[in-house]
Order: sequence, then structure tokens, then C-alpha cells
Amino acid sequence: MRIIKRLYGFILKSFLPLFAMTFFIVLFIVLMQFLWKYIDDLVGKGLSMSLIAELFFYAAVSMIPMALPLAILLASLMTFGNFGEKFELTAMKASGISLLHAMRPLIILIAFISVGAFFFQNYVLPPAQVKMWTLLFSMRQKSPELEIPEGVFYDQIPGYNLFVERKNRDTGMLHGLMIYDVSHGGDNSTILLADSGQLAFTGDMRYLYLHLYEGEQFENLREQKSLDRNVPFRREAFSDKEVLIPFDANFNRLDEGGMRNQYVGKDIKELRHTIDSIGTRLDSTGRIYANDLKRNEFPIVHARKHNVPANAIGDTSDKSISVDSLAAATPINLDSLLSTLNQTQRAQVFSSALDMSKRKVADYQFKSLMVHEDKRVMRRHEIELIKKYTLSVACLIFFFIGAPLGAIIRKGGLGTPLVISVLLFLFYYIIDNTGYKMARDGRWPVWLGIWLSTFILAPLGIYVTVKAMNDSAVFDSDRYKAFFRKILGLKQERSVTYKEVIINDISVADAISRLSELKEEAHAFFEKYNGKMSYRTYWIEGLDLNRLSEIIESLEENVVYMTDCRNAIAVNKLMDYPVVRKLWIYRPGVPRWVGTVGIWLFPVGFPIYLIGLKAKKKLMEEMQKIESVSDTIINILENPQPTKE
Repeated sequence: MRIIKRLYGFILKSFLPLFAMTFFIVLFIVLMQFLWKYIDDLVGKGLSMSLIAELFFYAAVSMIPMALPLAILLASLMTFGNFGEKFELTAMKASGISLLHAMRPLIILIAFISVGAFFFQNYVLPPAQVKMWTLLFSMRQKSPELEIPEGVFYDQIPGYNLFVERKNRDTGMLHGLMIYDVSHGGDNSTILLADSGQLAFTGDMRYLYLHLYEGEQFENLREQKSLDRNVPFRREAFSDKEVLIPFDANFNRLDEGGMRNQYVGKDIKELRHTIDSIGTRLDSTGRIYANDLKRNEFPIVHARKHNVPANAIGDTSDKSISVDSLAAATPINLDSLLSTLNQTQRAQVFSSALDMSKRKVADYQFKSLMVHEDKRVMRRHEIELIKKYTLSVACLIFFFIGAPLGAIIRKGGLGTPLVISVLLFLFYYIIDNTGYKMARDGRWPVWLGIWLSTFILAPLGIYVTVKAMNDSAVFDSDRYKAFFRKILGLKQERSVTYKEVIINDISVADAISRLSELKEEAHAFFEKYNGKMSYRTYWIEGLDLNRLSEIIESLEENVVYMTDCRNAIAVNKLMDYPVVRKLWIYRPGVPRWVGTVGIWLFPVGFPIYLIGLKAKKKLMEEMQKIESVSDTIINILENPQPTKE
């Protein structure tokens, strides 16, 4: 028991520093991503360092849900990779401690982190996001820092364009000034030209104060004569003029109340309350709209039955004409009704019907937009509600992927674990972002879109954990190469190793007999199927797979038997034997009805027939190879070369 406690302490001491390091590294990376995304809103505003630091602090808190799962994945990969690389994991297993037992202290730790992540999502993240977005929107609305360049128009002052030919850096005097005031519209623009001037802010930092010298002012007077085609203007020459331009250079922090009412600023209780309220409103609105559709009928009625003027049909604007009375009337044939009207009355009927249809369409479109907006807001709240739980589950899943994977790859450090972690996290991020967008746009149910990444990664975690507990060679490249070679039908190379120590020596006569029999079987198979095979014969008969299986079995038995031969040349020659496979393409017409379908389904059957002929040709070459190699080995056994002493 004491050893187990010391082992748990050792595992925790190994994991915690790596987790802290990777967490802050990942958090720094995602924070830099945030900076690059919103850098245009921060640069050139003259913001104080305290404001920027405050924004970065709240942004870092908001980025924890993205950084935490990746940090757990990377830290668990590095920890168990180090254990495997230094054979510490092997020592644990040799002592009777399974991988799952060794993971137990970290499982408990990650469980506590997951519970803490849930409370963080519910109580810490909403106010942090409210403050972050409020600060960011406030910074976006702040006016840029005033820095007027020389020789170009400066348009960062709302409603004004300012041109300065040159500046005196020592005295602050501006020369060659042109000011375009379009704050009241282009038709009421004012142009100021001045030889020189000085620029400063008022004491409350809400206005720009311009003191101009030796210039002229041109002002359009469109507002006074709005109906004239020729726009009058006023020209004024001055030697000294003072101008105030509205330009608020202060930083005005927006009220957090508006952002707090958004979905990002609510906890689980508030989100559920909002979802229930919107759902109730949607149900009530749907019933009202449905009842309106049932009540509002527009039949074609017989006008004379209710003493309705012909030109008033379809026009319910006249209060003396009741829609209910129209609805209660008996519908008649539209053509017969219109034939009783003259051309003017018919045009009035069509016009009133068109106007009523447009009003109805506009009304239904407005109702549809209102319903869609409520559904959109409801989906955003449902997404935020489910995301309160997904972070905790993601932490557990990434641990059960990272720890077993580290035990399998047995590589420590930052190299291989970092590459695998980034690839896995990119896979997770793409799936999660896809599901989020599908849920946000209403294409998928919200629960499916937000839980999609969990549904996909959870089986991966279970699979990797089971493989690591059973010491399975998940990353054995030779195993995967052999698998794909078998699937794709690629040629496989035979590998035979000469035994330095042979316990059961073979009989040369028996070996020659075996190889001769194998040679005869391969030759007989070759003679039977070497000729051309018709389309019908291929689909009905094909090759004899049972006989082919016997040849393959005999070949493999002889190779295994010959590995105990003391003649090294004969053993090395065994590698020239081909690896023969029994493929479906050799006889696709099994069962028989498949062959019949293949014959009649010519567009599909003929390409398969061509592929089968190519495979058969390759098989015949393998049979010839078996014959030639068997002959060579028999000659080697019958005429052994003397060994040099």
C-alpha cells in the first residue's frame, strides 16, 4: 500500500508541472490568435496599458475553455510517453500494476478539473465574457488617436476630410490647410482653405480646436433653396478664424447591462428561463397565427347577393363591407363574375386584389421574420446551455485519449506528443466548429451539433484505452502495410531467416519429394487455366479456389519445413517463392446467382471480367514462379556445393 501511494505521488508530480506548462503555453497561443483577430480595433486608438491589460485578462479567462482540453491532452501524452520511453511503465506492469491502475490518480485529478470546469463555465465565464465584449465594443467606438499625415487627406474625423501640405514639428504649425466639412451632407458641404493654422483639443477632449490664419471659406446653401437647380453658396475671406470640430477623444466605457442580457452573460438558470420564455412565446404566437389563417378566408363571392359593388370585390378597406359576410357567401366561377364587368371595373378589381395580396405577403413575411428571429435567439441560448457541460466531458475524453496514446507511442518530450496533440485537436476543432455552425443555423438539432465532437471522439478514447491496456501494437507500420497490401491486392515480399541453430534437421529426400509434388500441383493448375477464358466461363466457373487453397497451403508448409534445412543457399532461395493469395476476383460467381447477374449486368460485369483476367494472368505467373523456384531448390539439394573450411 505504501508503494502504491508513493507511485501515485510520483505520477502526480510528473503530470502537474507538465500540465501547468502546457496550459499556459496553449493559453498564450490562443490569446495571440485573439490579438491578431482584433488588432485593427486596438491599434491607433491611444489606449492606456491598463485598459489593454484588462482586455487581455478577460480574454485569457474567456479562452480557458479552448486551452484546457488541449493542455490535458498534451500533458497526458507527454507524461505517459516519458514513462514508456524510460521503461517506467514497463516496470509498473512488471510489478503487477496495470495501466488503468497507474492512471487512477490522474483520473481522479481530471475528474476534479472537469467538475471545476463546469462551475467555471457557469459562474466565472459569463461575467468575464460580458466584461471582455463590453470593453472590446467600447474600444471599437473610441475615436482613433489624432495623427494627421503630410500630403494626404486624413478621413478619421467623422464628417471631415483634412489635408495638410506640411507641418512644423518644432512649433506645431500646420501649413497649406484644406478642410472639407461634409457632416451635413454633400449638398451642404463647407470648404475651408487656410495658409496656416494650429490644432489642439479642448479641455474636455470632446472637440478639436482649429485656429486658422489667412484663408477663405466656401459654403453651399442648399438647405435655404432646396427647390433651386442652381445651388447658391457663400464665400468668406478671413485673416483669423477659429473652428470647433466635434471629435470625442475620451474612452467611454459602454454599459454592461446590454451585454449581460445576451446569451454569453447568463448562467444555466437564466438560460433555461430564457429558453422557456421564448418557447412559450413561440407556441402562443404559432396558435395566434394559425387561428388567423383559419379565420381569414378570401373566397370569390357573388357580388349581387350581398349588394356589394363589383369594383369592391377583393377590397376590404370599406368598413361597410364585412369580410365575414363575404366569407359566408357562396363562391362562384371567377370567369363568369369578371365577364359581367367592364374594362375599368375589371382593372379596379385586379388592382385591389393585387394590393391586398401584397399586404398579406408583407404581413406573413414580417411574421415569419419574427418567428425566425425568436428561433435563432432560442438556438443561441440552447447552444450556450449545452456548452456549459461539453467542456467537462471534453477534458475527460482528451485525457483518456492522451494517456493511453502516450503509453502506446512511448515518446516523451515536446516533439511527437506535440504533433499528435495538434492534429487531434485540429480534428476536434473542425468537427466541433462544424457542429456548432450547423446547430446555430438551424440545419441540425442543437444537441446533435454541440455534442457531435463528443460522439466522435469518445469511441476513439475507448478504443485507444483498450488497446493500451492490452499492449496492442496500434502504431506497428508493418502491420498496416500488410493490411493495405492485402486489401489492395499489392504484391507481398516473402521474408525467410536462416536459422543458426537447427534442432530438427530435415530429410533431403523428403524435401525433394515435397518440392516435386508442389511443382507438379502448380504445373497442373497452370496448364488448366493458362488459356483464354470467355466472359461466360469466368462468371459461371472461374478458377478452382479449393485447388488453389491446397496449393497455397502446400507452399506455406514447404517453406516452413525447409527453414530447418542446413543448406543456407536453399533456405535463401525460399524467399523467391511468391506470396500467393486467394482473391475473390478469381471466381466472383459465388453463389451462382451472382454469376448470372454478372453475365446479364454487362456494364458492371465486363469491367470486373477485365480485372479478373489481369489477376488470372498474374496468378499464372506466380504458378510458373513456384515451378522454377522448386526446380532450383531441388537442384541445390541434389547437388550441394562443398563448404569452405
